[in-house]
Amino acid sequence: MRVFKRLLAPRTLAATASISLLAGCGLVESGGSEDAEPIVVGTTSAPSTLDPAASWDGSWELYRNVYQTLVAFPSGAAQPEPDAAECAFEDAGNREYRCTLREDMTFSDGDKLDAAAVKYSIDRIRRIGVKGGPVGLLGSLDRVTTKGDREVTFHLKKTDATFPFVLATPAMSIVDPKEYPADKLREDGGVTGSGPYALDSYTEGEKAVLVKNEHYDGFADRKNDAVTIRYFEDSAEMVAALKAKKIDATFRGLGASDVVDLQAKHGSDGLQLVEGAGTEISYLVFNPRDPWAGKRAVRRAIAQVIDRGAIAHEVYRDTVEPLYSMVPKGLTGHTTDFFDDFGDPSATKAAGILSDAGITTPVPLTLWYTTDRYGSQTAPEFQEIKRQLEESKLFKVKLESRPWKTYEAGYRKGEYPVFGRGWFPDFPDADNFIAPFVGQENALSTPYLSPEITDRLLPQSRQESDRGAVVRQFERAQQIMAQDARLLPLWQGKQYIAASDEISGGERALDPSTIMMMWELSRKTSW
Repeated sequence: MRVFKRLLAPRTLAATASISLLAGCGLVESGGSEDAEPIVVGTTSAPSTLDPAASWDGSWELYRNVYQTLVAFPSGAAQPEPDAAECAFEDAGNREYRCTLREDMTFSDGDKLDAAAVKYSIDRIRRIGVKGGPVGLLGSLDRVTTKGDREVTFHLKKTDATFPFVLATPAMSIVDPKEYPADKLREDGGVTGSGPYALDSYTEGEKAVLVKNEHYDGFADRKNDAVTIRYFEDSAEMVAALKAKKIDATFRGLGASDVVDLQAKHGSDGLQLVEGAGTEISYLVFNPRDPWAGKRAVRRAIAQVIDRGAIAHEVYRDTVEPLYSMVPKGLTGHTTDFFDDFGDPSATKAAGILSDAGITTPVPLTLWYTTDRYGSQTAPEFQEIKRQLEESKLFKVKLESRPWKTYEAGYRKGEYPVFGRGWFPDFPDADNFIAPFVGQENALSTPYLSPEITDRLLPQSRQESDRGAVVRQFERAQQIMAQDARLLPLWQGKQYIAASDEISGGERALDPSTIMMMWELSRKTSW
């Protein structure tokens, strides 16, 4: 669906720092106007599906704007706040989470949005059960009940302090029961939600046209009436469109060279750069079923060779920083276990790991990456990884790649020995950088069985509403993950938005999961 020079306080990740490269003198924000041109936003992150029941990926970036959730993260929020409903735990054991909907709510087509629709939306995620899909977020949910038209109660199997955060994710979007089959995905290319915008039209891989949803009732204060999202395959094409004024802003996938160029020009080209606090991470996934990647010694030898500093500097030009844990810097519980265990890159130490395990070198490996998901630096990043591994004389590496849609289908089928993934958090908590990747069914579709993590550490941490009190559990989980080396963290990044100097609101437009809230963008007008 990019470590930083500024530490973020736990759970304050919606705060952003704005670097304005061109001051808009004599300009003020315009309010939404029916006659205003749509704001056109470019991104390299196209949806893999329009149905929330199928997606646990960057498709959420569209969902946040066209669907609605019971609770959400308004700009600047550190905890879930009311959106479609007021919600709270109602029992002493924090196992009954009750929500009361706003009055007289409807979907964008005018159909009634009631408690039954909410229950239907959550139940169909579980009923359809897409492998690697959002059903993985609902592991603590026992059942959903309703009372009247407005009251919904979520009964949990066990205490889960993160459940409100789960409900705030776009995966839990409320859908119209009349338009979404109960036992299969919607396949007509349409969207019927209750978010700030309605989807007027959608061309896969090209654009999504969003118009103001006249039936919307939620927290979003729309600063515009229409947004068109254009999807690009690479950063260079997207930035060229921005400079040519074919788009007004970019989001997701801005290349490192473009960031450095914009920073250097200080707005002389009529553009501005907004830098958002980032919890995006990049990592490698090892398939346990592969004859080579399935060997712990091979994985640990790779971890011993990889030079994250070279990747950050040579490929990303220091717009990202090395990451030594799956939990990024800035979150409570972050550690540096991969550095603690492996230290600086060393081919000699890696050779010893393989030799002790009786593994003959060079080890053959095929590394897979996606061509159109994480920006134009992805291919150079994997070329650098290949160079590092082969320079050690311990590995013989072949690189393969696919566009995201077929790439995602491939890793869900277990086709790749080693593959690259990025992770944009569902919610700002260390739990969300551990829980999605472990267990028999997880977001990567590669089983990772670790009973200590899944059966003891995560349940213990979820009993505590004070997330600062669960550091010990997360530190132990990261220690286990470093020892297993099933997932290999590479870097942590920030989110950059480049925009025309005519656009306001970029500094408010990123939620704590760095999803763009399109309604915060507006055009400036002359005095």
